[in-house]
Formats: sequence, C-alpha cells, structure tokens
Amino acid sequence: MSETIDTEVLGEKIVKVIKTIYDPEIPVDIYELGLIYDVFVNEDYDVKILMTLTTPNCPVAETLPLEVEEKVKSINEIRDAEVEITFDPPWSQELMSEEAKLELGML
Repeated sequence: MSETIDTEVLGEKIVKVIKTIYDPEIPVDIYELGLIYDVFVNEDYDVKILMTLTTPNCPVAETLPLEVEEKVKSINEIRDAEVEITFDPPWSQELMSEEAKLELGML
C-alpha cells in the first residue's frame, strides 16, 4: 500500500527552500522575483521545476538552476529534482510579487 503524497505540505517545503536562493544581482529571492513558473511532484517524489531567468544571457545561467536542484534535493522526502529553463513566456517585472516590488522600491 503506497502512502499518499501531501502535495500541499511538500509544496510549502519546496517553496521555503527556493525562497533561500537569491539572484546575486538583485536582493530578492528567485521565488518572489517570479522566476519559478511551476513545480511538479510525481508519486515517486521526483520534482521537476520549470523556471526562467531574468535574461537569456543571465550571468548565473549555469549556476542558478544547479543551486535550485541541489537545495530541493536536500529536502528529505525528495528523491530527485530536475530544473528546466524556459523563456516562454519571457520574464518581466510584472511576474514579481508585491513583496519583491516593495523591496526594490517599485511600489
């Protein structure tokens, strides 16, 4: 008998970990910046994260996705994590949370 995944609790843990990752050029975490488009968890506790970068030639394009993967994999329940980068739709300031806009003096 397999146990049911509590996606809400696991989702909160994943978001909490993602909120510890910052774009080095912007003093706001990548979740509040709107760089995380979606998080999928399957029944085997494998996670797939769909994210973007502020620009296609972002200086952390190589390291940021790896950091997201490693930190999400550090959650006990997670078996594996994969990050997919997309630029569709392209990132824009409208994707930022109110909190991020406030932090950056945009409100």
